[in-house]
Amino acid sequence: MELTAAPGRLERVNGPVVHIAGLDHPVRHEFVEVGEEHLPGEIIALDRGIAIAQVHEYTGGLAVGAPVWSSGHALTVELGPGLLGGIYDGLLRPLDIADEFLAPRRLTRPTATSHRFEPRVETGDEVFAGDVLGAIPGSFEHLVLVPPATAGRLTRLVPAGEYSTTDVVAEIDGAPVRLASEWPIRRPRPIAERRVDRRPFVTGQRVLDVLEPIATGSSATVIGGFGEGKTMLLEQLAKWGDADIIIYVGCGERGNELADLIDELSELTDPRSGRALLERTIILANTSNMPVMAREASIYTAVTIAEFFRDMGAHAVIIADSTSRWAEARRELSSRTGAIPAEQGYPADLPASLAAFYQRAGSVTTTGGREGAVTIVTSVSPPGGDVTEPVSAHTQRFVQAVWALDRDLAYARHYPAVSWHRSFSRDGDAIARWYAAHGDPDWSVRRSRLHVLLNEAERLQSIADLVGLSSLPTDERITLLGARLVSEAVLQQSALSEHDASCSPAKQAALVRAVLDVHDAARSLGRSGVPASVIEAFDFGPLLRAKDAVAADDASGVDEIAAALLHDLEAQAS
Repeated sequence: MELTAAPGRLERVNGPVVHIAGLDHPVRHEFVEVGEEHLPGEIIALDRGIAIAQVHEYTGGLAVGAPVWSSGHALTVELGPGLLGGIYDGLLRPLDIADEFLAPRRLTRPTATSHRFEPRVETGDEVFAGDVLGAIPGSFEHLVLVPPATAGRLTRLVPAGEYSTTDVVAEIDGAPVRLASEWPIRRPRPIAERRVDRRPFVTGQRVLDVLEPIATGSSATVIGGFGEGKTMLLEQLAKWGDADIIIYVGCGERGNELADLIDELSELTDPRSGRALLERTIILANTSNMPVMAREASIYTAVTIAEFFRDMGAHAVIIADSTSRWAEARRELSSRTGAIPAEQGYPADLPASLAAFYQRAGSVTTTGGREGAVTIVTSVSPPGGDVTEPVSAHTQRFVQAVWALDRDLAYARHYPAVSWHRSFSRDGDAIARWYAAHGDPDWSVRRSRLHVLLNEAERLQSIADLVGLSSLPTDERITLLGARLVSEAVLQQSALSEHDASCSPAKQAALVRAVLDVHDAARSLGRSGVPASVIEAFDFGPLLRAKDAVAADDASGVDEIAAALLHDLEAQAS
């Protein structure tokens, strides 16, 4: 980065916030380097010739009078081949996991790497923003695109061969194009249009895909207290979600949890390529022991990377754990700048910041005419489980789905501990239309029946707790039995099971059909005079074990188990 020759000087240091005098025409969001160590920072306010900046590093040792250099541009990250499989901090500085995620204190770029570039156009062609100049082959084909806001005649193009990320591979009307480029993290990359057609983002987790699904290019949040399984659920989405690129942001979480995730991803085989899943994953680590203001920048860095891969026609999913820690960083910043606090001390612009972040999700047509998507999944950790606190309340306004965790389910070892009563999805109707158009018109009916059954069972359970189960009519006892079968055979899922860690849509549909068919058969028997106690005593074990007994994509195996169980149920009742 080019810096001004005549630096400004520090006037005041207040934790991660510094006051700077003497900069030449400073502007808001301008990138600066502070002190002799060139600590990275951003100008966040201007006050009568004084620039107020947030520093993304520990400011211990800074003193009044230290030099500060301005750059004339916003904070950027370097985007190019070689990012996949890497571990970085919130400013995209490479980290060494063996050295406890230690990062350099000044802003550095990922190490230059060499890649084989294969041109897709010819010198003299007219090219426009988003057009493909060439490709870098691999398990993920990395496309080298014409940069945004660039168009003209291709005056130079290198032949196929090995090139460094710093090399110029093309010139458009004399303007150089390198394998790697820079982009400001707080500015969305341009698109041609947002797409209105929606398809499901298959997570492999039945309680989400069956009850509260989201679309590709949508947004969701996991809300839950300590120990309820937020991190575990997000890790399952990272492992099994049907995205092309995974960007995992450890935002203020414990370092040992992130280290465990990295170990698992490196050992887990990617079903697409047969290689380590980590090879199509990017980890942004800003753990609880790292500088707080880099945590604030990390989610913007993540969505900028996701948009970069989206422009190649990929589906990138961002998994951020957790935005509560990001909001706490913003609260600390606002308190040190003297901003008037809003609810619980959070800045007044918190809702606007959350909305702007989630707005960068979407399924789009890129400037080059390709289809790409960015899906955002976050977690929120409300203090004391209070979902009315500002971060939880505002997040629920802007996301398309809320997956609320339940403490009672977690303590009962029911995982994922997603509450089917407090969770919701605004994408349900769009997903139903997609399934109807792709050969499964009954998807919406099954989902509705599950919701009705579970809600009715919750009402009946409170009555059964007062008067006893045996006092209820047979029909109501069968409803409670059906809800238990749904909970244990469909919604409960083991992350440690070879066959049940992930579940294909076909197997999901088969399990739901099996449970509903068994429930209907049990209800018919009850209405024909068979005592509820006889039906309840029947061994439903094969149905409960079906999720583990057959492979993740074996729907026919579930159908066979269900058919045998229905036959035995009819035979025993008669």
